[in-house]
Amino acid sequence: MEYKAKYITSDIKLSCYEDKFFKSDIMFDHHMLIWFISGETKIVQADATYFFKKGDIFLIPRNQLATIINYPKDGQPHKTVVMHLSTAKLREYYAKLDVTLKASASQKILSYSNHPLLESCLSSLVPYFELSDLPEAIASLKITEAISILRTIDKTVDNVLANFEEPGKIDLASYMLKNFMFNLPLEKFCYLTGRSLTTFKRDFQKAFNMTPQRWLTQKRLELAHYHLVERKAKPTDVCYEVGFENLSHFSFAFKKRYGYAPTELLQRS
Repeated sequence: MEYKAKYITSDIKLSCYEDKFFKSDIMFDHHMLIWFISGETKIVQADATYFFKKGDIFLIPRNQLATIINYPKDGQPHKTVVMHLSTAKLREYYAKLDVTLKASASQKILSYSNHPLLESCLSSLVPYFELSDLPEAIASLKITEAISILRTIDKTVDNVLANFEEPGKIDLASYMLKNFMFNLPLEKFCYLTGRSLTTFKRDFQKAFNMTPQRWLTQKRLELAHYHLVERKAKPTDVCYEVGFENLSHFSFAFKKRYGYAPTELLQRS
């Protein structure tokens, strides 16, 4: 895979993938505002799947788990402008405002596709990526501009951007059953369920009577088997959507568990 990235600051980058596809499982530490220049993206979350393409603009809230698969399209690379809306920047912005938040703020991906104000703001960043040095103040102004536009076109976005709460201790079993397909370090699951590593392992053993890694592999294989049998899905698609790093590891683990390779299920159908 050939990946290129140009940065204005650590919070604003031009991202480009030129290979067949790129897949990653991510927990976003910051809200991410993304504008598509070319290519396609498939984002799989526990309760929804999204597709984005050229011209689309969307906001991914922080602390969300997702599998992201990026594809080139029509001979063009997967290219996006990505802006991180960090907690520090948002605290600074909202410190001057009196905002009342709703208790049940939506944490779903928010789409603002082809909105002229946002597109103008984000597309105006492209020339800056060719500069060797850009004053920090200018980059900060562009982020402030983007936040202000979001608040103008979406009256509910404050419930996302101005919510600075960190994850508290939640029911571990329910959370893991909903999110086991995301291939993240154990420490990330600890953080998102409000636990230390020691407490997480102890509570996990109590809930599932096995180690986290063994349970995760088992659940991912069960989900893969279901997709292959019921959806007639391709092994290459299933592999990445259920949380495996690569196809060879998935095929090995699948055959060890079920006694036959994933491709054999396709041959039987």
